[in-house]
Amino acid sequence: MINKQVANVKEALKDVSSEMTLMLGGFGLCGIPENAISELVVMGVKDLTCISNNAGVDDFGLGLLLQKHQIKKMVASYVGENDEFERQMLSGELDVELIPQGTLAERCRAAQAGFPAIYTPAGYGTEVAEGKETREFNGKMYVLERAFKADFSFVKAWKGDAAGNLIFKGTARNFNPNMCGAATITVAEVEELVPVGTLDPNQIHIPGIFVQRIFEGKNYEKRIEKRTVRQKTELC
Repeated sequence: MINKQVANVKEALKDVSSEMTLMLGGFGLCGIPENAISELVVMGVKDLTCISNNAGVDDFGLGLLLQKHQIKKMVASYVGENDEFERQMLSGELDVELIPQGTLAERCRAAQAGFPAIYTPAGYGTEVAEGKETREFNGKMYVLERAFKADFSFVKAWKGDAAGNLIFKGTARNFNPNMCGAATITVAEVEELVPVGTLDPNQIHIPGIFVQRIFEGKNYEKRIEKRTVRQKTELC
């Protein structure tokens, strides 16, 4: 029986080192690999290149790594609500590559599928396309974008089993599925780890073939990035 379960986050990240390229799932603060990020802070690895939709907020998510100046380059589609990210980018302390969001997702998916590159119309005629190959298909111009190459991919799922099969919940099914199998080693942290055979095969979003290590996470905060509520109204 295939068993990809490791004891904890420390074991899952044991061979992560400085100067590596890491993929991290999530959208805003939704579905981010909280345990893995916290362990990276504890490990003190530096000069990382991080590929993620955005960089969390100042005191949570990838913002924790930015606070410690552990990230050398950020590949993302959105600066977001992170003031420290913005400050480091404008001061030149942080190398930032901003990518159209759909292109970011597709470059992850291409790596997952083993494709070396994709053609996309996004960015043609702008700075995004500078220095890149372009080509016409059916009268429309496209830009060649290369698939990402990463050492580790860290994703967060709702449920998983020891074989690495994953189920995501709600909008946490964002960049996480595309990043599974898109790096040399994919580490999945799950809220609930169940025995193999427990999950309904028809409900599995990512099969275990795309995951190398899996563990049950702990103490998830699940913060809301920006809470919006209606003002209380009096009933007539």
